[in-house]
Amino acid sequence: QVQLVESGGGLVQAGDSLRLSCAVSGRTFSRYAMAWFRQVPGKEREFVAAIRRMTYYADSVKGRFTISRDNAKNTMYLQMNSLKPEDTAVYYCAAGLYPESNTQRYDYWGQGTQVTVSS
Repeated sequence: QVQLVESGGGLVQAGDSLRLSCAVSGRTFSRYAMAWFRQVPGKEREFVAAIRRMTYYADSVKGRFTISRDNAKNTMYLQMNSLKPEDTAVYYCAAGLYPESNTQRYDYWGQGTQVTVSS
């Protein structure tokens, strides 16, 4: 069984930076595609970024967010720069076979971490 635990969320001001982490249990971390999604109340979960050998980003975060992974540490990261109030959401990490933007394609999810950006 694979377990994912996010950390690093918090309250920041517009223009600030945050780095989220996703620690993954299990010995097969390097085989998984990993992704970040985010969700605000009343809306569907939204794709943010994904990584396997290459990286993929939603247009809304391209140039501001950077996804990365450290296979030796079984950890994925999301460096978020130039944060905007519209980035406020609960951020979830996910693991699956392919780096896709569809939530249905991911098998494992973390519990989420809140990111709040004040104006």
